[in-house]
Amino acid sequence: MLPFRLVYHPRYNLHLGRHVFPSQKYALIREKLLRDGFADESDFVEPEPAGDDDVLLVHDAEWVRRLKDGTLSYADLLRLEIPWSRETVDAFWFSAGGSILAARNALSDRVGYNIGGGFHHAFRDHGEGFCAINDIAIAIRRLQKDGLIERAMVVDCDVHQGNGTAAIFDGDSTVFTISLQQANNYPLVKPPSDIDVNLQDGFGDEEYLARLGEAFESGLSHFHPDLLIYVAGADPYRDDQLGGLSLSIDGLQQRDRLILSGAVARRIPVTIVLAGGYAHNTADTVAIHCNTARAAREALV
Repeated sequence: MLPFRLVYHPRYNLHLGRHVFPSQKYALIREKLLRDGFADESDFVEPEPAGDDDVLLVHDAEWVRRLKDGTLSYADLLRLEIPWSRETVDAFWFSAGGSILAARNALSDRVGYNIGGGFHHAFRDHGEGFCAINDIAIAIRRLQKDGLIERAMVVDCDVHQGNGTAAIFDGDSTVFTISLQQANNYPLVKPPSDIDVNLQDGFGDEEYLARLGEAFESGLSHFHPDLLIYVAGADPYRDDQLGGLSLSIDGLQQRDRLILSGAVARRIPVTIVLAGGYAHNTADTVAIHCNTARAAREALV
């Protein structure tokens, strides 16, 4: 039995059809973890969908209404870059519920792992870049509202800057945001995080890990969180369709170890959410996300 729980629901699938975002990866991750003998059925827990009251802790009521009613404008859909469907909206609500549950689990288990989430491009009043609601911010606000935490840190290692997360927490002294991203990549406009690390095209394992280590140590020297949310994007991978960095699969696992072992050693509960991953071979994306779970187990033993 694993020392932490794997949060997953079959309704995480966004049902996007032929789309660069392979949201079937969530089921494939679960299948691989079982097939490889890393986990068994008892290690998985299913979340409830986030309540509208949870979502409204972060998002404007009008945006939530349009999402749920399916009354998005053409401009909304262009920014969102995915089609609207009831199944897709439900998937976002389930993913947010999963991040809330994984965050609560982290407080008791030291690590919480959501096989989903990481929708860091969603702003208060609109969605962008495949992200309709920001489960990272929703989980933090829910736990703050419940009095379970006061201060949170977000360490975002997706290849794309977490612009929605940075904007939502701008000026909030209770949340510290770190984002490590390819400079010449989406989004064009990057609202400032507390620490932004802009990487040049083609950066590989050694340069990436050095810059990440510096940013992580700097952040923790200034801010002491009750909870860390680790956005473990798979898209810094060298064969990613939407990325331009050159990390290897091994380098990405070293990245996971740096963050997860660093948090556990400091007794900071850490919640993992997955964010992007668009490798030409979806099996590579799945392997990268599974390796993050392996790094979490290593950190706890």
